[in-house]
Amino acid sequence: MADSPKSAGTPKVAKTALFPGTFDPITNGHLDVIHRGRMLFDRLIVAIGQNPLKREVFTVDERFEMIEELLSDCGDNVEVRTYSGLTVDYARQINATAILRGLRNVTDLNFEFQLALTNRAVADVETVFIMTAESYSFTSSTLIRQIASGGSIDRLARLLPPVVLERLERIKREHGGKIPWQHTDGFKE
Repeated sequence: MADSPKSAGTPKVAKTALFPGTFDPITNGHLDVIHRGRMLFDRLIVAIGQNPLKREVFTVDERFEMIEELLSDCGDNVEVRTYSGLTVDYARQINATAILRGLRNVTDLNFEFQLALTNRAVADVETVFIMTAESYSFTSSTLIRQIASGGSIDRLARLLPPVVLERLERIKREHGGKIPWQHTDGFKE
């Protein structure tokens, strides 16, 4: 089929999406969004950011290593990177067409909707939402850390990839049965 007059000679622009997060730890819900999101874009950059308000369980390097391992079968259109600063600035720096976000529930929608409108207004960056699979819609990395801090890591087997479970177990052993982290509301363990 011949090109239409409007598309003749116009090069295709690669659609790049940015999937940002702290991923501390990465969950099966995150992986679900990544695997479905990579089918929508020519390139998907999974970007590990830092939140200065949180004490992290895993270092940025550890998270990068785990995510790279977990996404090794995704092909060339998925990259793992780290960044600091504002997400919208990083999105513009890498020429992202959109920021990819997973939605678990209506509470997420309220927060993400406000964030998406702000990102579009201040940085002209669109947001694309993917509903998380129902089996992961009730969990978050913060909840995972709370459960891991207070009980058996094995209880998280349906929610976390094996590599994350193994590393959480190791951290717990190294810290006398505790997961060292601090939530922003003051909860300490």
